[in-house]
Amino acid sequence: MIRLTLGQLIDQLGGDLHGSPDIEITGLATLASASSSDLAFLSHIQYRSQLQTSRAACVVVSEHMKDEALQRGSTVVVADAYAYWARVTQYWGSLLGPNDEPKIHPSAFVHPLAKIDPTARIGPMCVVEAHAVIGKGSRLKSRVTVSQSCTVGEDCIVHSGAVIGADGFGFALEHGTWLKIEQLGAVRIGNQVEIGANTCIDRGALGDTVVEDGVKLDNLVQIGHNVHVGAHTAMAGCVGIAGSTRIGAHCTLGGGAIVLGHLQLTDHVHISAASVVTRSLLQPGTYSGVFPIDTNAAWHKNAATLRQLHSLRDRIKHLESGNLK
Repeated sequence: MIRLTLGQLIDQLGGDLHGSPDIEITGLATLASASSSDLAFLSHIQYRSQLQTSRAACVVVSEHMKDEALQRGSTVVVADAYAYWARVTQYWGSLLGPNDEPKIHPSAFVHPLAKIDPTARIGPMCVVEAHAVIGKGSRLKSRVTVSQSCTVGEDCIVHSGAVIGADGFGFALEHGTWLKIEQLGAVRIGNQVEIGANTCIDRGALGDTVVEDGVKLDNLVQIGHNVHVGAHTAMAGCVGIAGSTRIGAHCTLGGGAIVLGHLQLTDHVHISAASVVTRSLLQPGTYSGVFPIDTNAAWHKNAATLRQLHSLRDRIKHLESGNLK
């Protein structure tokens, strides 16, 4: 069991501690489930009501929640509670002890011409094909496939079942028959990228599919051939990006969002969940909708109008018949 005092935590991660540095922490938990020896955090206003009733030994909060948290008890005040909590989880994980699994699991297949950094880890039943490269500190969980000539950078995590470098969806129609277009490019993954379970990133048709540094992809994301994803962009589950699209840096795409092919999203574009992007978006901002996509504010106005169409139709009928009262 991990036992850590608040003083030791502050020494490692910083923060403004209000309370005894000798308080001992044995676990991390949510506000609602925390015991008297757990550390918890509050970052979202919707959980504010749980603060005063939480049994946590100490709570991490941002500056704007300081006064309310101090009424409850021991508190660590930081600039950004959510980011601080991420560092807490990383530090806690480092205390769990070394991973004694083999660097390359015996059930994995690694082609003799693949290049695996000595610090990388290859999990059970993975496949790493010829001329593929796995960089320093990267981890492939179970059943990951990295296809021929594809590159995974440093400090990446690729979760179970992900496929990097399957053929892109390329076919030419001739006399009612589909002819396969050979996919001759590869996939290049940058550093500090995390790829969710069963996510697929297709190899390029000619040039490479590129995922830049710091990108985070959730489970079941589809990245088509020759897509370019800019640095530190994040995509939630079931996002689909069609081929030859360019996604800028620091973008976010909510779950189930779709981006059609050959489009461009500039930096700092944010797509709401389940939206369908049918045109290039060259101005930063938040966009929503499927009929068609628009700025978030404009879409909400249009959606409100859409809900009134039935009553407006009836009013127009009455007006045309001269019966409007």
